[in-house]
Amino acid sequence: MTTSLHYTQLSADDFRTRLREALAIYVEAMRYPPGTAEQRAPMWLTHALREGWRCIAAFDAEGTMLGIAYGYRGAPGQWWHEQVRRGLTSAGGEQLAQQWLADYFELTEIHVRPASQARGIGEDLLRRLLDGVPNRHVLLSTPEGPSRAWKLYRRLGFVDALRDYHFAGDPRPFAILGRTLPLEPQDRR
Repeated sequence: MTTSLHYTQLSADDFRTRLREALAIYVEAMRYPPGTAEQRAPMWLTHALREGWRCIAAFDAEGTMLGIAYGYRGAPGQWWHEQVRRGLTSAGGEQLAQQWLADYFELTEIHVRPASQARGIGEDLLRRLLDGVPNRHVLLSTPEGPSRAWKLYRRLGFVDALRDYHFAGDPRPFAILGRTLPLEPQDRR
């Protein structure tokens, strides 16, 4: 880990100010086409207004953002919540849906610039974001298939809540992964 790296919890105002930079990381990390940032900006700004919203960003010594993670308390009526409730109920019944969705923090976005990946930034972002979250569970969705993100989530104890799920409007299969909170303290070898 580089010593010149630092992490900052962003306020909603800070997030709005640095939204263009955060979205550029998202588009690059997810390999989305140009124009995706403009499409996502209003949604990200709306997310920052949700109950329990929090955001952590990683910066290099020059102040360039290298990674971003944010989330909030998941609740009925939110698009993602309703999509996941439908999938969980279909796969395992109302009891399974209630088990995961009764009290959870939605890890909405976590992205690291590709040139800065494999340096522990993603894990640091995730740990810092979830530190002190009062919810019983954390849930996230991630595209199916092997990736660094999958390895990180598995290493941190995330388990399958739902696999091969298709969100409305997206042809790709996703996994919904979750775990109880808090995370175990990081091993400082």
